[in-house]
Amino acid sequence: MPKPKSNAPRKKVEIHSILDLLSKTYPTAHCELNYTTPLDLLVATILSAQCTDARVNLVTKALFARCKIAKDYAEIPLGELEQLVQSTGFFRSKAKHIQGCAQALLKHHTGEVPGKLDALVQLPGVGRKTANVVLGEIFGTPEGIVVDTHVKRLAGRLGFTYAKTPEKIEQDLIKLVPKERWAILSHLLIWHGRRRCFARKPNCAACELSSLCQSAAK
Repeated sequence: MPKPKSNAPRKKVEIHSILDLLSKTYPTAHCELNYTTPLDLLVATILSAQCTDARVNLVTKALFARCKIAKDYAEIPLGELEQLVQSTGFFRSKAKHIQGCAQALLKHHTGEVPGKLDALVQLPGVGRKTANVVLGEIFGTPEGIVVDTHVKRLAGRLGFTYAKTPEKIEQDLIKLVPKERWAILSHLLIWHGRRRCFARKPNCAACELSSLCQSAAK
């Protein structure tokens, strides 16, 4: 991973310039998990842990045909659910979380996905990251910034933060980026991480941010 040429923190104006350029580069940046309903997105996001969105989308095509509402997930035999999500990895724990989540939705939220952070994180298998994916995508009210592997990598390379843990990275980004850009920030960094700023060999020569990036190979 390239190391930033300077450890000086980025100024807010520089970060806004980077985000503006990313917005021009990826004007249609969005969540790349396929979903139709809030429950679809919640389930897909649980499955996305340690798994690519492309793989999750392959799996959810059959899963969403089998389970359409919370009651379906709550009542499906656990073994069948495990088989449906097996290729996403850690399938036993994911299946258990999804079923437990559905049961909790039925018990406490009439089967509907709640739109509050404190309610979402009480659901089995739902942490702050998953909750903010749902809040940002479905309700437009994120209570934080989603930090996945791409966001973590690019935030460091671009000099947004030099923190190492997702929790500290999120807190640093929250201080630098206005709330109305929290959701799109994650999408933009994820899209750039998948298309230019690869983990092992970033394509600095073709990168739209090369002139602004502290880590770009010159």
